Amino acid sequence: MASSAKTAAKSAPKPAPRPAASAKSAKTVKPAASSKAAAAPATAEPSLRFHHSKALRAKTHAVLAALEAAPDKANHGDALADLVADLTQAGMDYYYLRALKLAQVGFVVEQSARLGMSGAVMLINSVSRKFIVRMDKAQLLVVARHIRELA
Repeated sequence: MASSAKTAAKSAPKPAPRPAASAKSAKTVKPAASSKAAAAPATAEPSLRFHHSKALRAKTHAVLAALEAAPDKANHGDALADLVADLTQAGMDYYYLRALKLAQVGFVVEQSARLGMSGAVMLINSVSRKFIVRMDKAQLLVVARHIRELA
């Protein structure tokens, strides 16, 4: 009977490591890696991405291309903050509100959810804008590169 308990314990799934703690300790211990090395693990991880309009796709490329072509030019922070706000809105719509529509939960529930999401998006956008507009050109380019990697 003891051997069957040991067998069950061996076959039981092990709990997954907590990513927040390991990521924090890895950042403090390891030196900065090249962008290729840093991007490689992200592609190996599972991901969820969302579909957005062709117009938003065109705006994304236009903002990123302008930033990459002339990083010293003023107002890239504002343009990038606007882009991030639009992408955040599109992502929230796709991940949350679209699911409610597909589930046919009803007009009142959809409108309540839309109102809640609108408040959340406004908060996220105001906080992210404060950080993005203060970034220097090198930091803005890092954010642009990250957005390109998501596409």
